[in-house]
Amino acid sequence: MRRLLKTLSHSFILTLALQGSVAFAWGSDGHKIVAMLAEAQLSPTARKEVDRLLAQEPGATLASISTWADEHRNPATAAWHYVNFPRGDCNYQPERDCPDGKCVVAAIDRQIEVLRTVGDDERRLTALKYVVHFIGDIHQPLHAGFGDDRGGNSYQLQAFMRGSNLHAVWDTGLIKSLQQENEQIVKSLLLRPLSLQKTAFNAASTAMESCRIVSQPGFYPDRLVTPEYVDRYVPVVAYQLALAGNRLAQVLNELK
Repeated sequence: MRRLLKTLSHSFILTLALQGSVAFAWGSDGHKIVAMLAEAQLSPTARKEVDRLLAQEPGATLASISTWADEHRNPATAAWHYVNFPRGDCNYQPERDCPDGKCVVAAIDRQIEVLRTVGDDERRLTALKYVVHFIGDIHQPLHAGFGDDRGGNSYQLQAFMRGSNLHAVWDTGLIKSLQQENEQIVKSLLLRPLSLQKTAFNAASTAMESCRIVSQPGFYPDRLVTPEYVDRYVPVVAYQLALAGNRLAQVLNELK
């Protein structure tokens, strides 16, 4: 992993990273990495059930369905991708932070319930697509950030002489700075030990974890993404991707 992080190329970020003004969590590469990490950690029973559901769409894989929720995003589901906290308070309060169940925390809980209990395989496949995507989303810190800047989308800055926003930096820029193919990143992250408590995945707790990352001093750069900022936060991105893959596998491994 250390060798992986040493491959940073800041000019590469300038070229590829920070395009567009409103971004989705992790970008397609990040979501595919999370899905591939989870797939590598599935139990034989879970793998058989996941493969059975995916067989409804010939050629589908966890990685290929990981971006479906963004591709089919619409006004009714847009709020399912994030949760907004008031600045300075990362304690999740459903009535305040997730009105009418319209946030990523409630969306994850609903879709996991469908995946586990509903008998209709078509509905379960749709739920699987949402679960794979939303567990990725909730580990991107700015998808559990602050409402006053729309999860960093409104925080404009310069990244290597190019205008962008903080959300775009975290969606794609820091991942692209690894300068590795997705398969290589997955292989490296699978070798990285994670210190995890032996507790069931909890969407609300995960959202609070992500919010606390956003709350760290220095998370918001002074309107300029410096090489030092990239060096500091690329390891955080790598850890969040690894964590998301591990937790997604944990959820899927409960399938019968």
